[in-house]
Amino acid sequence: MAAIKTKQTEEDVHAFIDTFANTEQKKQDSYALVKIMQDFTGSEPKMWGPSIIGFGRYHYKSERSRQEGDWLLVGFSPRKAAISLYVYMGLEEQKTLLEKFGKFTMGKGCIYVKKLSDIDVEVLKELMDATIKNLEIKYGKLE
Repeated sequence: MAAIKTKQTEEDVHAFIDTFANTEQKKQDSYALVKIMQDFTGSEPKMWGPSIIGFGRYHYKSERSRQEGDWLLVGFSPRKAAISLYVYMGLEEQKTLLEKFGKFTMGKGCIYVKKLSDIDVEVLKELMDATIKNLEIKYGKLE
């Protein structure tokens, strides 16, 4: 069984944003997202792998395989093409929230936005809330 490649590291989040975010707008949006997610979760931002900023974590065990590990509760990455938001689990209530979220596209496990002003931050908080509550139900106490 292959080991999980994306793990929490001790790399500096601010240094990552300053060097990785490829536009001034993406840097500003990244710092705004750090504040929003940190305030919402009460967790310090941590780097996960080389390019994801995560908040909180939980331990999971896959229902389909023997894989298990730690993963971030919510997070984002200021990638070149768009900001990837890791705040969505495909829950029915979240699908309804997406209707009022703003301008975005969907990936397999994340939401892509060009800039923070394209979305409703209050809806982002509702998406995070639903994700975190679902993770607590599924995996118990979260860190």
